[in-house]
Amino acid sequence: MAAYLTRRIFKGLLTIFASVTITFFILRLMPADPVALVVDPKMGLEAQAAMKAKFGLDKPILEQYAIFIGNLIQGDMGVSFKTRQPVMAVIQEKMPWTLLLLIIVVTLSLLVGIPVGVRAAKRPNKGFDRFVSLLTMFSISIFIPFLSFAFLYLLAYYLKLLPTGGAYTPPPADGLTYYKDVARHAVLPSLVLFINNVATIILYTRNSMQDVLKEDYIRTAYSKGWNEKYVTRVHGLKNALIPTITVTGLMISSLIGGAVMTETVFAWPGVGRLIYDSVSALDYPVLQGAFLILSATVVVTSILSDLIIAWLDPRIRLG
Repeated sequence: MAAYLTRRIFKGLLTIFASVTITFFILRLMPADPVALVVDPKMGLEAQAAMKAKFGLDKPILEQYAIFIGNLIQGDMGVSFKTRQPVMAVIQEKMPWTLLLLIIVVTLSLLVGIPVGVRAAKRPNKGFDRFVSLLTMFSISIFIPFLSFAFLYLLAYYLKLLPTGGAYTPPPADGLTYYKDVARHAVLPSLVLFINNVATIILYTRNSMQDVLKEDYIRTAYSKGWNEKYVTRVHGLKNALIPTITVTGLMISSLIGGAVMTETVFAWPGVGRLIYDSVSALDYPVLQGAFLILSATVVVTSILSDLIIAWLDPRIRLG
């Protein structure tokens, strides 16, 4: 196990390094010029040169890359072109809001998706299974921005049941009132992300459970006189959850890296909205920091998924 973790961590670091490198150069291949953002055209030539030097924009691209990697190794992600704040501080400010959505969506998706998928698998091609299959196909294929605007219009604008956007009503309240206000603002973005992600959990659990229920050891368990509920939970579910755990790891990575469209539509101040704003503003340092966090999340969730899968199924050996 220790050797496996060492190899995976080493490969993960290489993956993060490759992602950061590719991101660095791709951003600088964009046709727009970030110098226009940090330099005021009314400045004198000396002031403009000093501003470019301050952000390292006066150096060749390879030298910029070497400086960036050197600073990154020391934990310095640079300074935002737009806000003039350290990139780490900007991301730390936005990350809790994305984590809040992530916890809500993943928890609800697993609590709803796994039982529904198991029930559909136990009675294949029956009424409930067909209904679930139709619903999941619709949920997966629906255009997320369309769903976001539909809920925004119906529940927030027309019925006025929920806030139209943001994470809280300014100025922020105190104590329990503040948390209730945040909860109301989180309903719409969480609902949109839940509808899309729970369908994936249901589909993977259903298909995997159907395959597991056909295995010989399941028939052997029934032959011993055990009831269906016991066989499903004890013998079937652990093995059927393996694909579900894998796709959950991918879901977490996607949500952290952002539900960009959802957070943008609902003006939710998370990492997804930060990425959108940074692309619009050509804020290279913030984009590099956000993609670094995304890469690290993918690596960590991948390793954790493998460990959980090995625990669920002892036949799987990590090596």
